[in-house]
Amino acid sequence: MQWWDSYRAVYGTELRAEAMVLADHGWAVVPGTFPQGESWSGCPDASQEGPCPVLDDWARRASTDCDQIAEWWTGLPYSILLPTGLTFDVLEVPATVGRRAAAVLRAVGVPVPIAATPTGEWLFPVDAGEPLRPDLAERAGIVLHGRGSWFAAPPSTYPQGSVHWRVRPSACGWNLPDPYRVQDALAEAVAQRPAIAGGGSTYRLATVATGVRS
Repeated sequence: MQWWDSYRAVYGTELRAEAMVLADHGWAVVPGTFPQGESWSGCPDASQEGPCPVLDDWARRASTDCDQIAEWWTGLPYSILLPTGLTFDVLEVPATVGRRAAAVLRAVGVPVPIAATPTGEWLFPVDAGEPLRPDLAERAGIVLHGRGSWFAAPPSTYPQGSVHWRVRPSACGWNLPDPYRVQDALAEAVAQRPAIAGGGSTYRLATVATGVRS
């Protein structure tokens, strides 16, 4: 118990500080369940499928208020959850697709924040409101998190490890990318053929650069 109390104090401070940074840039946060061993804890009957809000009416109660955040993250090491569908949506994709899409976006000079989970998903926050392209919706593992959903922000943990930023929002000036461009990059990544030995992959960069939907 002494070890857990020490860990909770140190890690709770880190979570609280990160939640404050997110809130300071207008990203409302809400506390979520957290792992203890292989189980999720933090509220009665906590879902065991992953982090979920611990508050009733969590979407309405999500906050950028520093006093409220300090109260939430003093005590238990709650996950930092960011509700989607208002300030931003999040595109969740398998890591293999995420890496390829990130390369496409880098190639055309489009900076985007990217988070990664320890369970193999990459998360792309984008401006809210654009539905998922039908060709992407058909692909296993590609999910659009909009109104009524959330994602766990770094440094929230899973039993397998921590969520982390591949590209921090500060590297993009806290600007959210156009969802058209990110979805076009994901479509390019999905369509990419495996690289031939000694050769490289070819992307249709003009499509992504202009944000034209195909």
